[in-house]
Amino acid sequence: MTGTLINAAAIIVGSILGLVLNTKLPERFIKIVFQAIGLFTLAIGMYMALKTNNFFLMAISIVSGGIIGEWINIDVYVNRFGDSMKKKFKSKNSKFSEGLVTAFLLFCMGSVTILGAIEEGLGGKPNLLLAKSVLDGVSSIALAAALGFGVAFSVIPLLIYQGGLTLLAAYFGDYFAENMINELTGIGGLMLIGLGLNILDIKKIKVLNMLPALVVILILVYFFG
Repeated sequence: MTGTLINAAAIIVGSILGLVLNTKLPERFIKIVFQAIGLFTLAIGMYMALKTNNFFLMAISIVSGGIIGEWINIDVYVNRFGDSMKKKFKSKNSKFSEGLVTAFLLFCMGSVTILGAIEEGLGGKPNLLLAKSVLDGVSSIALAAALGFGVAFSVIPLLIYQGGLTLLAAYFGDYFAENMINELTGIGGLMLIGLGLNILDIKKIKVLNMLPALVVILILVYFFG
């Protein structure tokens, strides 16, 4: 878990620096940063989505995962959590929940997260997660400058997801084959495309409700991949 803890610390430090910039940058600069993040998210999402080797399993996973997530209504629960944190810390930032969700998805959906968690879970040095910490720390500066303090709170779901993957790898590392990692990355890419559309105000998509697709794809790849 050392790599994940360092990753979380880097995001918090980056977020604080981004908040300092937020108070000094004119609104038009914040807006262009926001648009740049949206375009970057779309680009990286498309790149990751093409990692899949089985578009049929990807389609089944994202559809069934979306149905499960809509039934559970994950989006509502996460936004309630964001709103409660916003009230607790008396934040006036209207993008608090958006910052939390955006940062979490950007920091956790990539293959580096999966590979890094597996690397550490199997007893290796967390080299990948340390490299990821540097990238996430720098990214959190831009995200916090555009979206505010909610970015810092993305470390809570990050610790659960990334830390959980590390623990799973420690016990079931042999089951994480390359095709499974590729399919997980592909599903994560689809969700990032949806996130990019949200950031750019092109279309409102409940990306969080698609998170169960990550579990569905693992099951499908295990039995049919």
